[in-house]
Amino acid sequence: MTELRVGAHESIAGGVYNAVDDVIEDGGNCGQIFTHSPQVWKHGEIDEEEAERFRSTADENDVGPWVIHSSYLVNLCTPKDDLREKSVDSMQKEVDAAAELGVPYVNVHLGAHTGAGVEGGLDNAASALEELDVPDGVTVLIESDAGSGTKLGGDFEHLAGVLDRCDLDLDICLDTAHAFAAGYDLSTEEGVEETIAELDEVVGLEHLKYVHLNDSKHECGTNKDEHAHIGEGLIGEEGMRAFINHEDLLDVPLVLETPTEDGKSFAWNIQRVKELRE
Repeated sequence: MTELRVGAHESIAGGVYNAVDDVIEDGGNCGQIFTHSPQVWKHGEIDEEEAERFRSTADENDVGPWVIHSSYLVNLCTPKDDLREKSVDSMQKEVDAAAELGVPYVNVHLGAHTGAGVEGGLDNAASALEELDVPDGVTVLIESDAGSGTKLGGDFEHLAGVLDRCDLDLDICLDTAHAFAAGYDLSTEEGVEETIAELDEVVGLEHLKYVHLNDSKHECGTNKDEHAHIGEGLIGEEGMRAFINHEDLLDVPLVLETPTEDGKSFAWNIQRVKELRE
């Protein structure tokens, strides 16, 4: 059996290296970070000493792979030149930070086409990504979305569309709560089988490099993105168990973005994943 790689989205407060210690304390062995506040465009600097401490702490404790989650403000699909320019600039800083930290992945949502249409939005996203100078050893992951409004990424065809259009070597990150909200029923073993088979057919499982493992507070197909504790939302225990143990997903690292409420922390959720893994 492949070793389970599971972790959580950890804070970098007090230094980016603290995220490694925090995920170890939570019982995890991989993780995700923001390099700066995701609600602002301003990126802080990560000095070489801080980056070296992150790399060495992660290596010494065999914690990885890590993924950087890009800013929530980034909109690759936008038809607006100023927003596109800011988005590309922000993403360039993220891939550069990833190289500095020895992090192999930068995760990004496609964003909203805001009237450009699905095809126009996918064209915009692909061409925006092609403006990046991505360092060796770093890969941009396109994340599946809950698909509300004009946001793209809710349909697996959108993910495939960007990968097909873009000259960059891109891969994907599947968010279970987003996929469920977008209409892919992960609440039963049969539903998980059908969803993974469709993902393989449309995108190709060779492109699935990371999973955001989250349960959902809302019904399948509602396009509502609100995460729940593992096994305690509407995906539920059966769906989560089937997903975590799916034979095609055993090598894919799982990172949790579960809530910290009801006295249940990342540590509780990581332990829950371990219990569900057969």
